[in-house]
Amino acid sequence: MNIENLHLFRRRFIPDEITPLSDDKVLKLEENLIITSWKTLNPRTDFASGMSAYFIDKGWKVSKFLDCEGNIKYWYCDIIDSIVDEENNSFTYEDLLFDVVVYPGGNVKVLDCDEAAEAREKGFITEEQLLRGLRSMNELLTTIYHGRFDRLQAVLESL
Repeated sequence: MNIENLHLFRRRFIPDEITPLSDDKVLKLEENLIITSWKTLNPRTDFASGMSAYFIDKGWKVSKFLDCEGNIKYWYCDIIDSIVDEENNSFTYEDLLFDVVVYPGGNVKVLDCDEAAEAREKGFITEEQLLRGLRSMNELLTTIYHGRFDRLQAVLESL
């Protein structure tokens, strides 16, 4: 992949859609890491913008959500699969539905496990994707619970 004219996409399974992230700005591109900055796709009152680090080899998208004044609201972690298309210089992340929210005070919330189960039951994701998602989420939670989430935050804080 090349940082110039890199095409970013988000694939969701519920609802089934692929969204171009054409307004996201790629700040850094390495072999297993993409860092972007972005504004919300649709206007919101709870946050306005953020930055995301795609840890491709880990299956994590770690995002820092900011309010209108640039203050951190929370960290939102998506469990993802990645599709790299070198020929078309594109990166698509597939949202495997498992999410983890880390609040500034350290509280952690796990979300949408029921959606992942539903997606598997309905055949939207494969058994392999479900298992990969569970393993990625477990590794992320282990990182958080062992006090190493600051290493992931530092990747975004350094820019």
